[in-house]
Amino acid sequence: MKNIFKSLFVAVFFLFGSTAFAAAQAGKGYTLLNPAQPVSSKKIEVLEFFFYECSHCFYLHNELAAWEKTMPADVELTFVPTIFRDSTEPLARTFYALESIGKIKQMDDAIYQAIHVKQANLYDLNTIGAFVGSNGVDRSKFSAAYNSFTVNSKVVRAKQMIRSYGINGTPTLVVDGKYAITGLQPADTIRVLNEVIAMVRKSRPAESKTKSK
Repeated sequence: MKNIFKSLFVAVFFLFGSTAFAAAQAGKGYTLLNPAQPVSSKKIEVLEFFFYECSHCFYLHNELAAWEKTMPADVELTFVPTIFRDSTEPLARTFYALESIGKIKQMDDAIYQAIHVKQANLYDLNTIGAFVGSNGVDRSKFSAAYNSFTVNSKVVRAKQMIRSYGINGTPTLVVDGKYAITGLQPADTIRVLNEVIAMVRKSRPAESKTKSK
């Protein structure tokens, strides 16, 4: 009987002990991608998987934009619009089209504001084209870019990345192809992002590090 109780105690200990350990790990604010994804940059790669209609992306947008202005020189930030269903593809195309004609910095905030503050319905090339045109973007250049081979290729690549990175919610930040940060308040997201970047930098061989600002 003693052995039975002892076995039960050990089982309960490991059950709750492992749960507590998992909670402690989750408390760091990131999860590990399995499998890790390759990175092409020598810099520390930060990807933001986002969706313009996502309210959490809207709240993070200003904090991340401010962070981008002062991010270390050894960090590279790339934005990846998510496409979870066909109806979300037009806004992903919009991002890549504006990026290709050099207007994404001009329009990024305006798109978030239009959707979340002004309740605009930007759902296809006609409505989006009229919107960007009213904000000083050459509508014909935008439309040509929207349907271009380059944008088509980037949309296909974004869809592939969403699958391979296992993205199922936005915003999600992925650092160095290994560490995913999601589900946090904006300020906590930035704090954890800085902590993970510092951790990645420390783990790299000294000769491969780029001097930070």
